[in-house]
Amino acid sequence: MIETWQQELPHGITLSCRAGGVRGQPVLLFLHGFPEAAFVWDELLAHFARPENGGYRCVAPNLRGYEQSSAPLDPAAYRAKHLVQDLVALIAIESPGQPLTCLVAHDWGGVVAWNLANQRPDLLQRLAIVNAPHPGTFLRELKNSPKQQAASAYMNFLIRPDAEQLLAENDYRRLWDFFLNMGAGPGAHDWLTEDVKARYRAVWDHGLTGGLNYYRSSPLRPPRPGDPAASQIELPHEMLTITVPTLVLWGLGDIALPPELIDGLEDYVAQLTIERVPEATHWIVHEQPQRVISSLQTFLAQ
Repeated sequence: MIETWQQELPHGITLSCRAGGVRGQPVLLFLHGFPEAAFVWDELLAHFARPENGGYRCVAPNLRGYEQSSAPLDPAAYRAKHLVQDLVALIAIESPGQPLTCLVAHDWGGVVAWNLANQRPDLLQRLAIVNAPHPGTFLRELKNSPKQQAASAYMNFLIRPDAEQLLAENDYRRLWDFFLNMGAGPGAHDWLTEDVKARYRAVWDHGLTGGLNYYRSSPLRPPRPGDPAASQIELPHEMLTITVPTLVLWGLGDIALPPELIDGLEDYVAQLTIERVPEATHWIVHEQPQRVISSLQTFLAQ
């Protein structure tokens, strides 16, 4: 049974949340990415809430800017410090006085999770990342890899002032392409049923500006004329280190985030486990949910 509610945070932001499990149990927190929403975690929320699978309190917020969560119009409101502030406040409510058992995150949710784990390692016992680039390796590849620069070129489309209008055209055709143009072999898109499409439409109908503002606020994107972007950025090593045990699960068919992004992660993550998954793309949570669940179950038992 998945419950939903609007969680008001002390600093004026409201996050619409989904959860399974009993309040007061050890907490797993799940963070979605673009162009998704909290509902994508429902199968995992239900699984890990069951007593035989740990009986966790499993919480998945819609991040700021998504679904019915607060959606400030200013792109500056989506900088990492504000997104981390949202999570710190939510953790204080859902897991008072004790750290999360694990923070599980995909895509942009993973970007926020890397930042939270670096800044507040006291708030989580473990970190599980699913196809979300670490800022250190992402910056390295954006600066030095033509392959990554080409793979990330879509980011410069998403920061256009007319991106909302273009993405909404023809029943969100370009957004469906985010899912459908990833390859991964026969049956890879079987999960994208009409019922699931209807759930995405309901989220996108609330507005696309919030999700796009994550890209607009980030300096980590390929250079373009008049905008050197990542090429002139330097990040100090202390902003990139992760001390909590970390699982990185990576679908190797991710064309936007090639597997070179996990090379050298050990330079930043002291306790690192990497699982490379062939025949999976950026959307591995949908394509192989049981594989994701199995990997998390093993990681939590360590």
